[in-house]
Amino acid sequence: MSSELFSPLPLRSGQVLPNRIAKAAMEENMAGDGQLPDQELLSLYRRWASGGTGLLITGNVMVHAEALTGPGGVVLDEHAPLKPFTQWAKAGKSGGGAIWMQINHPGRQIQADMPGVVWGPSDVGVSLGRHSSRFGRPVAMTAEQIKATVTRYAVTARRAEEAGFDGVEIHAAHGYLLSQFLSPLVNKRTDAWGGSLENRSRMLLDIVRAVRAGVSPSFAVAVKLNSADFQRGGFDADDARQVIEMLAPLGVDLVELSGGSYESPAMSGRPADSRTQAREAYFLDLARDLVKTSPLPLMLTGGITRRETAEKVLDSGVAIIGMGTALAVTPDLPDRWSDGREADHRLRPVTWSDKALASAAGMAQVRHQMRRIARDRRITPNTHPAVALISELRKQRRALRGYRTWLAKTQASAGK
Repeated sequence: MSSELFSPLPLRSGQVLPNRIAKAAMEENMAGDGQLPDQELLSLYRRWASGGTGLLITGNVMVHAEALTGPGGVVLDEHAPLKPFTQWAKAGKSGGGAIWMQINHPGRQIQADMPGVVWGPSDVGVSLGRHSSRFGRPVAMTAEQIKATVTRYAVTARRAEEAGFDGVEIHAAHGYLLSQFLSPLVNKRTDAWGGSLENRSRMLLDIVRAVRAGVSPSFAVAVKLNSADFQRGGFDADDARQVIEMLAPLGVDLVELSGGSYESPAMSGRPADSRTQAREAYFLDLARDLVKTSPLPLMLTGGITRRETAEKVLDSGVAIIGMGTALAVTPDLPDRWSDGREADHRLRPVTWSDKALASAAGMAQVRHQMRRIARDRRITPNTHPAVALISELRKQRRALRGYRTWLAKTQASAGK
């Protein structure tokens, strides 16, 4: 087995991660007033920072105030006050590891009851059968909107560095905007941003260039990419290989591999096409193939819960392992591994046949535990998925009222 789990990882930016264990991004939906990080979020990250993780990657931070994945999302744009983010960065680094901010735009994956905009590469809506009406109908972005969005990513990255974060991760996976541009199932454009893989990758590559140009050389820039969309005819492993090669000359430090989208939630172990049913390290087989040709270090996320599995992933050539749910249940899991121990608990499995509903309930379970960690309460891994989902929906309704009020004030002050 590999002995590298607790060895440092030097990156091309000059940054050195203290070990090969990362907390992967999980959407906390815990923004406070003004869509800003508050004390609960800081408390959560202090707890993770003290648990031995070498890298913390935040839940996705929105680059566009009018486009949020959920009403409790954090927004860092040109108008956001920087002090709460400075405090967040300090909390994340309090244990000696690094903290990167994941930056994102949801594109078409926006709830129908959310205010703001629903954009996509094309006007292809989210297809979830009887759940499709939960999402807004997207409009195809104009060239001007695409260019403005590229700028938004660069602004958020620059401000993240100003706040004290060690890097950013550009989210191009899980069916969000950049993943939508990469997917031939969603991107039906016939202009410079559609058609060939080179064109479908253009927005991502433009964003990487703009971000890298706007931050210092020592600031890390990573990309989260689907190893595959797990939908027939969608973005696949060969596409991922080519995109990684395109990213290599642009100053990218690391590519995190995941998979799936709302339509095919492979990231939670529930792909639509059943090509991966692994109970741990969902995307390891795909990663083994990609690591053979990748010019960049790779991080693998999805279903890793045990040290044996983590070491198996590193033995495949992957540079760093990412964990989400496991750290929402056991925030000190890296320290436990170092002491030869494993987690005491796992979340109650969601066995519902409706994959979309099961995925939502699974995410609600994770958020329930994160909130308990933030409030210094004991973990309750046996919370019933239905109870967690109902509680989450109530919290989202309250958050939606707050977001609507805040966005209306923001738009009024901007003269919209």
